[in-house]
Amino acid sequence: MQVLSRLTRTWCYCLTVVSLRKYGIFISHAWQYHDEYDRFVDLMRSAPYFDWRNLSVPVHDPVIADNTPALKNELDDQMRGAHVVVVLGGLYVSHSFWIQYEISRASSWGKKILGVRPWGSSRIPSAVSSSADEIVGWNTSSVVSAVRRLG
Repeated sequence: MQVLSRLTRTWCYCLTVVSLRKYGIFISHAWQYHDEYDRFVDLMRSAPYFDWRNLSVPVHDPVIADNTPALKNELDDQMRGAHVVVVLGGLYVSHSFWIQYEISRASSWGKKILGVRPWGSSRIPSAVSSSADEIVGWNTSSVVSAVRRLG
C-alpha cells in the first residue's frame, strides 16, 4: 500500500510539473491562408499535456485600427506576451508586409522565433530560415518540443 501511495504521489507531481507552464504563442500568418492557421491551431490544441495561450490575430477576430501605425501598435500589444513567435512557413511569407513586420519586431525584442515548414514540404522561405531560432516540420510533438525548448 505504501509503494502504491508513493507512486501515486510521484505521478501526480509529474503531471503538476508538466502542466505548470502556460506558453504564450503568437502565430504569424497570412489571413488569405487562414485555413493553414486553423489547421495549425487544431494541431496545437491536440497536444497532450501542453498548456498554451493563443495571442494571434486571426481573421475571425481582427484588430481594429484606423491606420498602419495604430495597427502596428495593436500587433505589438498582442506579441509582447508571447514566449515564442511561430511563423507558418508558406511561400507567401516573403510577400507579406505584416508577416515581415512581425518577424522583424520579434527579432528586435529578442523573442524566440519558431519556423514551421508547411505540411508535406521540405522548403521554407529564406525570410523564415534566416530569422528562425529553430525550424520544425508540421508535427505536433516537434512543434511542442520546440516551443518548450525556446520558451
